Amino acid sequence: MSAAERRELIMATLRRQHKAKISILAAAFDCSERTILRDIEVLSKSFPLITKHGRYGGGVEMAETNGFKSKALSPEQILALRTAMKVVDPQTRLALSTVLDDFSPRRG
Repeated sequence: MSAAERRELIMATLRRQHKAKISILAAAFDCSERTILRDIEVLSKSFPLITKHGRYGGGVEMAETNGFKSKALSPEQILALRTAMKVVDPQTRLALSTVLDDFSPRRG
């Protein structure tokens, strides 16, 4: 797995779970905690991430400030995007899918 692929999966994990322990990410991606910390450092230049230090290992979470994840799509917008995904090319479908992931309300 390339660093770019791993970073993409780290962000997908954070979008789903909002936060994760560094040790768990390292185990999930079969790499060192230092590698994950370098990935977080790179990702934090593009995304509002917060790192936490702790007695049992650190973690990372997505900040919900600065407008990131503060807006959610309406049900009508979600329906429109899902409908559009049925008729567009695969690359556009993937882009629309990431919009849905980024701006759909989280279910907790």
